[in-house]
Amino acid sequence: MQLSEILAKCDHTLLTQTATWPQIRQICDDGIRYRTASVCIPASFVRQAKDYVGERLPICTVIGFPNGYDTTAAKCFMASDAVDNGADEIDMVINIGWAKEGKWEAVTDEIAAVKQACRGRLLKVIIETCLLTGQEKIALCKCVSDSGADYIKTSTGFSTAGATFEDVKLFARHVAPHVKIKAAGGISSLEDAQTFLALGASRLGTSRIVKLAKAMEAGEAPAPHTGY
Repeated sequence: MQLSEILAKCDHTLLTQTATWPQIRQICDDGIRYRTASVCIPASFVRQAKDYVGERLPICTVIGFPNGYDTTAAKCFMASDAVDNGADEIDMVINIGWAKEGKWEAVTDEIAAVKQACRGRLLKVIIETCLLTGQEKIALCKCVSDSGADYIKTSTGFSTAGATFEDVKLFARHVAPHVKIKAAGGISSLEDAQTFLALGASRLGTSRIVKLAKAMEAGEAPAPHTGY
C-alpha cells in the first residue's frame, strides 16, 4: 500500500484541550497538502476551519467527547450546531454507562437521534472498546448497525487504551455491511496503519501518519514497507 493511500484514509486529528487556532490551521494545511480524508478538530474551531479550507478538505468534529454521558438532547444540539458551523463529519461517543447496563435499545435510539441531527453528514460512533467486554462490543456492533450510523469507531484516544487489531477484526465480523470501521487511538506506525486497513478499517484517526510523512520528506525516517 502506498503512503498516499494510507494518508487518504486518515482523519488527521488534533483534539487536545490546549489546542489553539495556529495549531488547528497547521493541521488544516497538512490535511490539504497530504490529502487526508479529513481533519478532526474541536467543535469550537469548526466554523473558523471551514471558512479557512472551504471545499478543499472535509471538516470532522467530535460530540459528547470524550466521556459520552451528555444527554441525548445535548448531543443532538451539538451535532446540529456542528453542521450549522460547516462540519462535514461527526464523531460521537456513546453513553458507555448505558452499554455497561445493557440498555441496548436506549443506545441505539440515541445514535439514531444524533444521526438525524447530522442532516445527512457522516456519523461515526465511538464505543470506547477499552472499557468494554467482548460481548458488549458485539452488542454495540448491532446497535450501530441498527441505528443508521455510517461508521463504528474504536476509541477516543483519551481513555485507558486505543485501537487494537483484535477489535477491528471483531467489528468486521459483527457490523452490518453498510457500516464502515474507524480505528483510532495509538496508531503510531505505517506498518500498524496498513494492518488496520487490511483487517477492515476504512478510516484511521491519528496525527502521527502525517508526522511520519513529513519526516520521510525531510529524510528523517525510512520509507514505509508497501507490500501486502
